[in-house]
Amino acid sequence: MKEITSTQNTYIKQLVQLKEKSRERKKSGLFLIEGIREVTLAIKGGFELETILFYPELFSEQQLSNLTLSDISTIEISKDVYEKLAYRETTEGILAVAKSKNHDINDLEFNTKIPLVLIAEAPEKPGNIGAILRTADAANVDAVIIANPKTDLYNPNIIRSSVGCVFTNTIATGNTNEIIEFLKSKNINIYCAALQASVEYHTQDFTKPTAIIVGTEATGLSDEWLKNSTQNIIIPMQGEIDSMNVSVAAGILIFEAKRQRDFK
Repeated sequence: MKEITSTQNTYIKQLVQLKEKSRERKKSGLFLIEGIREVTLAIKGGFELETILFYPELFSEQQLSNLTLSDISTIEISKDVYEKLAYRETTEGILAVAKSKNHDINDLEFNTKIPLVLIAEAPEKPGNIGAILRTADAANVDAVIIANPKTDLYNPNIIRSSVGCVFTNTIATGNTNEIIEFLKSKNINIYCAALQASVEYHTQDFTKPTAIIVGTEATGLSDEWLKNSTQNIIIPMQGEIDSMNVSVAAGILIFEAKRQRDFK
């Protein structure tokens, strides 16, 4: 088994670039995963792991042997190297280098005739994206689609805030027009969370092929979505403000759809 103890090692420097720079992740098609739960979910989600790195004082060889690893190189690293690569202050001593998946909207396929899809337009905050992915996983939606993404999916903050749900969801990306065309080609109803020309969300029938679209809290959804909406929907607000966190709104809307479908 290979061992690396220096933070000046060329390979470790490359991994630091993967951790810190979206450009490097996109160019190489690789990204870093940190934590046993996240690594386990990535394996379960069919992600191809290239390398496992572990710090033996936090993650033992016995624990390593419990993972389903075949043809994956393993590297033992020192405390200094681990702290250089780790994103979180408290973690379990294991990292993995994984290959990115294809998320092109045109390659998205459903396993059901009545899909339930959650779409977020131009989300910027990794924490919100992670929370949306956790909600989608909890509801077992058929897909999450990110329109006009501002942050790459393998940003360490998204992986962390999604607690690995970036690996458990079927995720696609594309621009707004591409996604609208895709939904129409699949005869999926488009329900836009918006203030304009809206009806209360619980009055709508989400038991048919359904896409629920949420925008940013600052600007909402673009005109393209509103022009192509089957129906704009709104969550009744009883306080002083007229909006809520996008991930919270997504959760309310998606679980109403799940309720109507008897949580199937």
